[in-house]
Amino acid sequence: LRQEPTVYVNGVPICARPANKIGEYAELGAITRDIAKANEVEFLNVCETRAKENGGKLKAVDINKKALELEVKELKSLSQVIEGLKEKFPGLVHWRVPVCNSAAPLESDFDIICKTLVGTAINTPVIVNDQVGLSRATTGCVAACLFKEFQISASFEGLIETVPGVNLSLLKTDKYVMDPTKDTLFRGEFEVVKELIATMKDGAAAKNNVDKIIDLNGTPKTGGTGIKQLRENIAESKLSYEIMDDAAQAFLKTKIMDNIQKYFYLIAFGGYIREAAAAARDAIEADKKASVALPASGKCAIPATQLVLGKTFVAFMEENAGLRALIDTGKGNLQWERDIPAASLANLESLAAKDFKGNLGKIIHDIYQTAHVMFGDMPQGDHKKRAKYRFASKTIMRILPAAQKGEVEKLIESKKMTMDLYEILGKCTWVEPK
Repeated sequence: LRQEPTVYVNGVPICARPANKIGEYAELGAITRDIAKANEVEFLNVCETRAKENGGKLKAVDINKKALELEVKELKSLSQVIEGLKEKFPGLVHWRVPVCNSAAPLESDFDIICKTLVGTAINTPVIVNDQVGLSRATTGCVAACLFKEFQISASFEGLIETVPGVNLSLLKTDKYVMDPTKDTLFRGEFEVVKELIATMKDGAAAKNNVDKIIDLNGTPKTGGTGIKQLRENIAESKLSYEIMDDAAQAFLKTKIMDNIQKYFYLIAFGGYIREAAAAARDAIEADKKASVALPASGKCAIPATQLVLGKTFVAFMEENAGLRALIDTGKGNLQWERDIPAASLANLESLAAKDFKGNLGKIIHDIYQTAHVMFGDMPQGDHKKRAKYRFASKTIMRILPAAQKGEVEKLIESKKMTMDLYEILGKCTWVEPK
């Protein structure tokens, strides 16, 4: 799933990175399989040339930006490593699906994953690989598990229904219920997701499917065996947003919206998979139906290797084109700042209007008293202190008298000062010596 080219030096992976992106994720844009493979060939040639010019040694930098000099005993591209594995595992199929780290894979990427898995047995293992094994790999695992859900639903539903005493509701992930005591954001109840559920056929069931699989691929605290929780990570990032400075907030806001888009698309893909499973059960040709029909019920148990997808995910999204516009306009529909209670704001505005400097002590006291209540849900510590300080800085700016506010805004715009509580107070209370 990686976009960046990778080679193996003495069996250890080394990837290409821009000089200013060492230790960071590479977001390389619209990278296709062919582009990724061509970049890998070029990167291998560059590494070979540099090693020859440096006496058989290759200079690199680790994720902590520590300079390394590696003695090159063996140098292989990722493709060459995979070809070596195929000698030991002749049934191995390798396919690249380069995706970005935060945002959703392309609609066509989901189709590439499905096309690669169509015709495989229900117990065929799927190995998902990226550079670190976090966001991209977990996204790929969820997509692969949803395809397995398609195989299980289309192949075995008829068979399972013939087994006496089986509680079918326990076997269906669309009946999954999350802990209702969790915060709504941790349950993935974003406004745009709620609109998706209301718009798409079987939207609630598709979300349940995806949430169950995300939790199984997530961290142990949600019942999983992985290291990345795709849904709850959005909520955790949103909590961190409140304590960041403006520059960090701009970056994090983009990341949060990208991850909401990814979650949205996984649910849409889950809806596509549910529709495809129902269609596959009915798609068996009449002359072959007798060979897969169960004598007791007449229902079909089609081998997974014979299942076909009637249409692509791209075609599904074309039929539901409104979903694209929905996520484009709705992924930022979050409450990015906490609302100050109307009564508290009116009190502060009144104090500032009457005598800003004379009431400054009372104003600061009341701002922090309001912040204490507003951020009462956050645990004590540095995060809470920073959140309250940022709130105080923005609130004092909000209630400044017009003349002083205009002057401070100009200084902030010209980068001569920042929106910092002490800087604002210093500017507004400073008296020029005569």
